[in-house]
Amino acid sequence: MARDAIRFWRNGQPIEVSGFHPRTTLLDYLRLQERRVGTKEGCAEGDCGACTIALGRLKDGRVHYEPVNACILLLGQVDGAEVVTVEDLAKSGELHPVQSAMVAHHGSQCGFCTPGIVMSLFTLYHEAERPLGRDGINDALAGNLCRCTGYRPIVDAALEACSGKPDDLFAEANGATARGLAAMADGQDLVVGSEAHFFAAPASEASLAALYDQHPDATLVAGCTDVGLWITKGMAELEKIIWLGRVSGLDQIEDTADALTIGATATHAAAYSSLASIDPDLGELMRRFGSVQVRASGTVGGNIANGSPIGDLAPALIALGSKLELRKGESTRVIPLDTFFIAYRKQDRQPGEFVRRVTVPKLNSNEVFRAYKVSKRFDEDISAVMGAFKLRLDGRRIAEARIAFGGMAGIPKRAMETEKALTGISLDDPSSWGDAMAAIARDYQPLDDHRASAVYRATVARNLVFKALSETASGETGATRIIGRREALAAAE
Repeated sequence: MARDAIRFWRNGQPIEVSGFHPRTTLLDYLRLQERRVGTKEGCAEGDCGACTIALGRLKDGRVHYEPVNACILLLGQVDGAEVVTVEDLAKSGELHPVQSAMVAHHGSQCGFCTPGIVMSLFTLYHEAERPLGRDGINDALAGNLCRCTGYRPIVDAALEACSGKPDDLFAEANGATARGLAAMADGQDLVVGSEAHFFAAPASEASLAALYDQHPDATLVAGCTDVGLWITKGMAELEKIIWLGRVSGLDQIEDTADALTIGATATHAAAYSSLASIDPDLGELMRRFGSVQVRASGTVGGNIANGSPIGDLAPALIALGSKLELRKGESTRVIPLDTFFIAYRKQDRQPGEFVRRVTVPKLNSNEVFRAYKVSKRFDEDISAVMGAFKLRLDGRRIAEARIAFGGMAGIPKRAMETEKALTGISLDDPSSWGDAMAAIARDYQPLDDHRASAVYRATVARNLVFKALSETASGETGATRIIGRREALAAAE
């Protein structure tokens, strides 16, 4: 039997909600049903952070808090979690330490963005490693835009509030909340609605496979960082939604000597350190992957399955030679990741088939990896061009090359002509690099759009080939990398 109501923890009490429309967002529920209007709607696409709330989930016997964008999170996705909004922070009429610090440091002017900033800092207050510096705070606030205050007083407030051990009502109640969340984890499938329209959250992979095979027209949702925009911006009439977040084991990450296997529902935040261990460039790519809110919700499998031509992760995983496992009913199959993408928003996926996991080979001692994200903003921006390179070396000669780009075609795509041109050339002979740089024009015919012109993209891609070769030849990256504003400021102090 499937449960027909979601359950979540709210202000020390379990809450049940049933009969909601599958497309209902958490923001709409909070503002229209609970009338908790402190949480704001700004961009309605998960960029500005005005709608940030905190979700607490049970991990290793303790409640851990993460910030999420309520505007693109579906109400059903809070099943099994504690929901915390800005109205919940004060204790017996006294402001939370984060709120008090924001007041003391004049961290708010118009106040529209302030609730979301406070909630991001609330999660930082609970989860950040101490001591906490400005870089860590800047990363935490990358998904919160402030239009009028300026970030210095906000960062100052964070430095003050997050300097010591968490001491608020949520820290006091952590044990009781953990027991409450554990009691709600019944392992049952969840279906709210009818055969015609429903929000479903299977508890096992077998249940997911059976349900999706029965309803191949349903929309699969993992983190909802993409599908959420279909609803808020595209006004998509999604009548059947299957959320993957409750499928036991689908978020598992296996780390072996030769490869990293990442379950489809592992979030970017959860996979961050494992991916970074493969190569520092992959870690830096993930640090700039959206915001903390996006990384807390978005998943590795979802980023692959949506087939976006500007998704940052797919080109990197293609260059590394990753393989994708898919499941339909009782059958599974494994394919090279680069063959999964066929055309714009079209993948090699049958009706009722879903992404199960991706296996990422680790680098051998004679292999070099480089990844570059080029965007207008440094933080929380969509790439104009994203390039990833894996070069296998035989001494100073390139024995094999795997290259993939995002933003250069309708899909994340390998640069096969460039790979051929690079094979066999010497790192000590820059005059031989020109043919490989020119081959980019045979691999891609990029489009003009609001992010970049076709000429710009083609030029950048060609230059990234030279950059990857230069760094590999010299073994140095300092001279070829732009220092971010925060690093430059830190170096000047």
